[in-house]
Amino acid sequence: MSGLIGKKVGMTSIFDADGKQVPCTVIEAGPCVVTQVKTLEKDGYTAVQLAYDEKKEKKTTAALAGHFKKAGTTPKRRLVEFRYFEEDKQQGETLTVELFNEGDFIDVVGTSKGKGFQGVVKRHNFSGVGGQTHGQHNRLRAPGSLGASSFPSRVFKGMRMAGRTGGDRVKIQNLRVVKVYPEQNVLVVSGSVPGAKGSYVIIEK
Repeated sequence: MSGLIGKKVGMTSIFDADGKQVPCTVIEAGPCVVTQVKTLEKDGYTAVQLAYDEKKEKKTTAALAGHFKKAGTTPKRRLVEFRYFEEDKQQGETLTVELFNEGDFIDVVGTSKGKGFQGVVKRHNFSGVGGQTHGQHNRLRAPGSLGASSFPSRVFKGMRMAGRTGGDRVKIQNLRVVKVYPEQNVLVVSGSVPGAKGSYVIIEK
């Protein structure tokens, strides 16, 4: 599975050939450097390790600095392995957004925005208890009954309740590549991508 590491720039919309407005996400994809090629004989599995985004040398550990020096590149912020890369790559090789073509369908992995502690309406899309009749004047966003009685006298594990929301690894599948701009290392894909502006994403082909 080929891919690149990128950064979410933001959202926009474009008009297609039929005049239909398409909401799109702009991603800065690459350039990524191949820092390691793992083989079945040496590592037990095959993979290509890519590095992305410049990092200050003084903020890099000695072990990582030696790892990047061996690949002939400067320190990077993000390292990601891609299993079963479609093409054979060499250590030190640079991959760009030209890996993708307009019309390709890709998967994008990102970390969703953290929303902190939230109630059941926002977290699980509960509709609340209901109307304000029968004295229920402040129960619109309450979870309601949890279902436990004298038996089993406990709340079942996995019950959907209030709690921390967001900040999870999310994969959005089958996003269409609308535009490719090799000069700016920019990829425009249809639909939304998880994460805030400036957050890292993994693009899988």
